[in-house]
Amino acid sequence: MWNNGLHQTSTKRTTSDMGLEAATKALLDAGITFDQVEAAYTGYCYGDTCSGQRALYNLGLTGIPITNVNNACCTGSTALYQANMLVKSGMAECALALGFEQMAPGSLTTPWKDREPPISLWTDKVREFELATGGSGMGPDAPRLFGNAARNIVKSMVPPKEHLSKIASKNHQHGSRNPYSQFRVPWTPEQVAQSPQVTDELTLLMCSPTSDGAACCIVASEKFVHAHKLENQAIEFVAQSLATDMPSTFESASAMELVGYSMTKRVADEAFSQAGFAPGTGRDEVGVVELHDCFSSNELITYDALGLCKPGEAHKLVDAGDNTVIRGKYVINPSGGLEAKGHPLGATGLGMHFYIATQLRGWAGQMQSPNLMDHPDPRGKLGLVHNLGLGGAAVVSLMKRPEFWDGDNKREDGRNRVGYNHGQECRPITMEDIVKVRSRQYSPTVLEQARL
Repeated sequence: MWNNGLHQTSTKRTTSDMGLEAATKALLDAGITFDQVEAAYTGYCYGDTCSGQRALYNLGLTGIPITNVNNACCTGSTALYQANMLVKSGMAECALALGFEQMAPGSLTTPWKDREPPISLWTDKVREFELATGGSGMGPDAPRLFGNAARNIVKSMVPPKEHLSKIASKNHQHGSRNPYSQFRVPWTPEQVAQSPQVTDELTLLMCSPTSDGAACCIVASEKFVHAHKLENQAIEFVAQSLATDMPSTFESASAMELVGYSMTKRVADEAFSQAGFAPGTGRDEVGVVELHDCFSSNELITYDALGLCKPGEAHKLVDAGDNTVIRGKYVINPSGGLEAKGHPLGATGLGMHFYIATQLRGWAGQMQSPNLMDHPDPRGKLGLVHNLGLGGAAVVSLMKRPEFWDGDNKREDGRNRVGYNHGQECRPITMEDIVKVRSRQYSPTVLEQARL
């Protein structure tokens, strides 16, 4: 699994170039070439048709099925879900999920000016909510949607801004340890609270930025893992669930429902059920979490929706510090989350899975969750990924070291093949790297256009 660097928006590198870097490192990590990939799912929200083919053609033209995916901010995890289902069904032994994004500065907008956007159902509802609750309507639509949702859950909190500031500060503290983070300044809660106001509830440092970036994951069967001797780094999908909206999104008059509270709860419950846990149980088996903190208010809401705390007690989890690398019960967003590491929509969900895989492998360095390293059984603790997109879709994945895990550090693993610990260090790829993983069926004409 690989997530390449996230950086400030730029036109210097295309999505094809970013996708090539992410896919090359993923293949290097797995010790395979593009010839072994039987199908690919590529995710992006802002890009022309067949952008996935253009990115992967750099590595070869092997005739495999390549499917392009767009599911809002849940695009990357949706591409991974499709790759996972293909392998799980037995229709492929090895599939690839790639996500990338090149975003324009500022708040999200649609390039289609001649038609009503699907998200208008949500923006109409948020205006109704603000009229009913005395909201000012300040700020762009996306932060207003999530900021208003905080007003539903924070009634018992005094003051609510304190908890939102603590969450954002925690993520920026974590992000300062992440070599891939777009922002690496460890802002304090006070600095977060005093940053420019974006909506009634949210300040600038409580919001995720627009970002460029790419991420790639390789999904393989157990048979493939054994055949390629990857037992010392393979991470198992214990469970994975994808869901979309239900009537409560629009009929409940709840701003929390409007941003996917029940959708998240549903996929979380389904994932823990798939993993064999009784209803409402299994959360204590989670050691590390990457969740969708597009805004700090959504992280607060998601604690409750995932079942990481008792209903209505998300603020207590924040006050107890049960979300931090230092002493957290769960360790939530050790990467820095979307607020610090960035949010390139098509890559975000895949990046989350990369970070959890790195944690479970024990390669995360300063970001490493002590919950995983201190556990007596290296196969014991779970990693959880939550990725959400309005419009809408949500994915929850549960991951762990498989029962056949072999942590023999003397054997070659992805760090040797990439040339360094890519969980702790960010470096660009070289043409030598590409030559190692490209297909025998490649086009020099295509590859010579790549900018490394």
